[in-house]
Amino acid sequence: MATLLAGLWLLEVVDTLSGGALDAYGIEARELDGLPEIVTAPFLHAGFQHLASNSVPFGVLGFLILLSGVARWLLSSLASIVSSGLFAWALTPADTIVLGASGLIFGWLTYLIARGVWSRRPAQVLVGLAVLLVYGGLIWGVLPGAAGISWQAHLGGAVGGVLAAWLLHRRRPVPVTGSRVGQTSSW
Repeated sequence: MATLLAGLWLLEVVDTLSGGALDAYGIEARELDGLPEIVTAPFLHAGFQHLASNSVPFGVLGFLILLSGVARWLLSSLASIVSSGLFAWALTPADTIVLGASGLIFGWLTYLIARGVWSRRPAQVLVGLAVLLVYGGLIWGVLPGAAGISWQAHLGGAVGGVLAAWLLHRRRPVPVTGSRVGQTSSW
């Protein structure tokens, strides 16, 4: 996570030195040619202040998920990025560029909370409660608020995080084997 975070800062340095040229790789709302930028937008920011506000939750929440393994981190990240990007692309007013890691952060936030609900593992429930306690106030960011902040990307990321938790941690029914069918309990 430290390497990824350093990469985000390096990209912002390059973007600043190039006069904001990388911002063109943000999501162009409601433009078909803006769809590929769903993948690049979370790694770009509208200045160092924007990046600084995303850095701590990016590092902390991403690290907590990474503790469960690279595959779960990748799948939860991908679900959050795609969902966040699609929501931002479809719901943001036209002629708007959306960029920043906050949609991914909202996905990680809701993933950590929801996985405890579906897995029912005590450690994951405790992590979810701790995340809710520390970062729960961010949840209000899925509602329209301050101008220039993409609640659409936040909402999409949150949906993607819940979806990823459901896909990766829901309890599946135990298949009934042929030898147990028709047996009765003795008590």
